[in-house]
Amino acid sequence: MRRSAGDTALSARKITRRSLFLGASQLAFMGVLGLRMRYMQVDQADEFRLLADENRIRIHLLPPARGMIYDRLGTAIAENEQTFRIVIRREDSADLDQSLAALERLIGLSAEDQARVRKELKEANPSAPVTIADRMDWDSFTLVAANGPALPGVTPDVGLSRNYPLKGDFAHVLGYVGPVSERDLAKLEDPDELLTIPKFQIGKTGVENKLEDVLRGQAGTLSVEQNAYGRIIRELGRKEGTQGAAVQLTVDHRLQNFTHAILAGESAAAVVIDVETGDVMAAASAPSFDPNLFVRGISYAAYDSLLNNDHRPLPAKTVQGAYPPGSTFKLVTAMAALSAGVIGAEDTVYCRGYTEVGGRRFHCWKRSGHGAVDLVGSLKYSCDCYYYELAQRAGIEAISDMGRKLGLGEAFDLPMSAVSSGLLPTKEWKLANRGTDWVVGDSLNASIGQGFVLTTPMQLATMAARVATGRMISPRLVRSIDGVEQPLLDGAPLDVDQNLLRQVRKGMYAVSNDPRGGTAYRSRIADDTMKIAGKTGTSQVRNAVVNNNNVPWEQRDHALFVAFAPYDNPRYAVSVVVEHGGGGSTVAAPIARDIMLFALHGGLPPLEAYPSDQRGAAQARFDALDLRDTLAATKPQSRA
Repeated sequence: MRRSAGDTALSARKITRRSLFLGASQLAFMGVLGLRMRYMQVDQADEFRLLADENRIRIHLLPPARGMIYDRLGTAIAENEQTFRIVIRREDSADLDQSLAALERLIGLSAEDQARVRKELKEANPSAPVTIADRMDWDSFTLVAANGPALPGVTPDVGLSRNYPLKGDFAHVLGYVGPVSERDLAKLEDPDELLTIPKFQIGKTGVENKLEDVLRGQAGTLSVEQNAYGRIIRELGRKEGTQGAAVQLTVDHRLQNFTHAILAGESAAAVVIDVETGDVMAAASAPSFDPNLFVRGISYAAYDSLLNNDHRPLPAKTVQGAYPPGSTFKLVTAMAALSAGVIGAEDTVYCRGYTEVGGRRFHCWKRSGHGAVDLVGSLKYSCDCYYYELAQRAGIEAISDMGRKLGLGEAFDLPMSAVSSGLLPTKEWKLANRGTDWVVGDSLNASIGQGFVLTTPMQLATMAARVATGRMISPRLVRSIDGVEQPLLDGAPLDVDQNLLRQVRKGMYAVSNDPRGGTAYRSRIADDTMKIAGKTGTSQVRNAVVNNNNVPWEQRDHALFVAFAPYDNPRYAVSVVVEHGGGGSTVAAPIARDIMLFALHGGLPPLEAYPSDQRGAAQARFDALDLRDTLAATKPQSRA
């Protein structure tokens, strides 16, 4: 059917309008496109010329600042110090040979360091920075920075490194940090990307290692624009990392320093515990070492001198050293026998100088014997025969059970390396580990802290704290993390008769305060408000009974002492172990008294705290101590 003229005209008008609309749209689009092209080609010509020159944008990790560690008073004992270094990344090292050659001319980069850099670059992630030189002086650092254009891929960097301002005082508690190793990475299923950065520092031992996750922090990022030669054109953006958590320990840096000073020259350990909270106030192992040496790279010669030192400066003796406790263990044997009801506090045992069992004589340290002794007398005189008799009546199982109640035989959950559980032997243990049955002689040896029994200084201090309070005191080393107080450990009453504990405490008081034979009477405290109660111990390291003066140092007996004070209102418990020191009464007890008095007074004690005939020696001893002025420990002045 033919269309009418009107329909044809209407259709033509619609097509014309659509054509005009489409044409206008195309014209507008072309106009916008033209303007955009002009903007990019004219206004942004310089910027795109740079990008066209094979420029690249790189995202670099920014290592976070490690968390600080403080003592209970807020003094920094592990901090971060600024260091100058230069780094290089494999993806940016367009001409490594040229860069290393230039650095050799500028700062004298050795052939060994050049070989190390090549090796580390080959093994590292392409984007990970490899340190060329660290701890540079300012002049060398600025010289490298000024010659940046001639050093493709080399970047001057201001970093942070760990520093321990009190050096050896906290070496065994804090441990130290060091560069991450393949062995460290192998222990982790999904290692933090930070750990792929060569020479990134992580905790190796002690608190630094055990609290690594909270101390490390979180990485930041740096976006930079680089040209084809690895030179940084500009910084595009920076997101700072999150510093690791601040950790506050329970230790007192003044008491720790004093304890180290008083132990100088010995191979020894000492622990001080707050008997109310379980806070470890001091934990000193002597001799010590400067952990900064390990952070900065210790030499083979220096490490060998530490490793081969017969006084063993590397182990944390306070928690790693497992020693026969000697007569300090008589507190355990006494409590076991009293609790089992096989003897009363007033009952006596006759000591004639030895006990004969199975045709073998077990001697008392006093060969002439002590005569009839009760509980208090047995502790005061440290009579061995009394405890030989108790061991036969109570048995090893009861003794070991009591030892566990008093804190022995337990590896405490402390953030220190290789915490030992010591050893409280049983019949089952001997059969499984020695392949022989338990015999009565084993019980007699164990009753006086010899034979198979092993304890750590931390356990001995805990034992003294539990005896002093009658509560399940456990040592605590971390006070707060990022200001959040860490919970105190369970201090519930001990599952023992509190009246029996009071009898044992009377015996400990007599040890230190009874002039008629108390083995630690020479180490008493003259201040009536701070009377000390303790127990001496001497543990043999050889079978033969020979005078310590007639054998080499390493064959001499260990000297031990445990104590708490004040007797009427205990505040602190202390343990001291002096390896091959000889007698506990003559060597360990005087040291423990000095440490206890410092803890009680919060500084060097007044001379009036000592018996009048010992004040001159105390003054001379304090004058000779290597105490830092920063510890605010003033020399005592007598008011007498």
